[in-house]
Amino acid sequence: MLRSPDPAYTASAQAQANFRLAAKLALAFVAVLWLLQAANWALDTPPLGIAPRTPAGLAGVLFAPVSHAGFGHLLANSLPLAVLLTATMHLYPRASPVVLPLLYVGPGLAVWAFGRDAVHAGASGLVYGLVAYVFVAGLLRRDRRAIAASLAVAFLYGYTVWGVLPIRRHDSWETHLAALLLGIALALAMRRRDVPPAATYAWEGGDDDGVSEDDGRPGAADDAPPAPADDVSTGAPPPR
Repeated sequence: MLRSPDPAYTASAQAQANFRLAAKLALAFVAVLWLLQAANWALDTPPLGIAPRTPAGLAGVLFAPVSHAGFGHLLANSLPLAVLLTATMHLYPRASPVVLPLLYVGPGLAVWAFGRDAVHAGASGLVYGLVAYVFVAGLLRRDRRAIAASLAVAFLYGYTVWGVLPIRRHDSWETHLAALLLGIALALAMRRRDVPPAATYAWEGGDDDGVSEDDGRPGAADDAPPAPADDVSTGAPPPR
């Protein structure tokens, strides 16, 4: 059964401020990526990617997510990053400080250890990890807001699943696959965090609000004959 988050929580001033902060941080990160790409273009420097199983390639674990092969590569990642980072930080504020750093470096470490001999660069690992995390976390949490985010991610970015297969030679499918698996694992590990309070209604509180059958006159209920001792009357709950 799907849970409805308490509107007093989701519409609170704190929740709205959290959304604005998440959006600002996400847009700031994307802006930094564009500044770095502009600097790389101006200086004519190659992307600082991951070279698997080489000592120098370890530096790429830190720099590969912010380094792209060109403006087209960066453009393809910008909107998904802005949307997914905002959703993650807004819906999962307690898990985000753990999830985001792990999704940043985790796929790179896997590629350095197991990837094919090539230079792997770009923020697509973050995109795949965030797609997996937001989608699976929403299914596990089963409240309407998280489910809506899961469905939106599936609709907008479900096509990315093909990127985990070695179909296109120039795509780092190893990064995509590692990020996808890590995102799923983190969603499972963090499933008990950031669960919002559920909405409660008067008829869910357990109080038995029976309806007295009187004609509206003061004392009319007192005029009714007493019920037999073995007849237990229970008020019918209002229809759901």
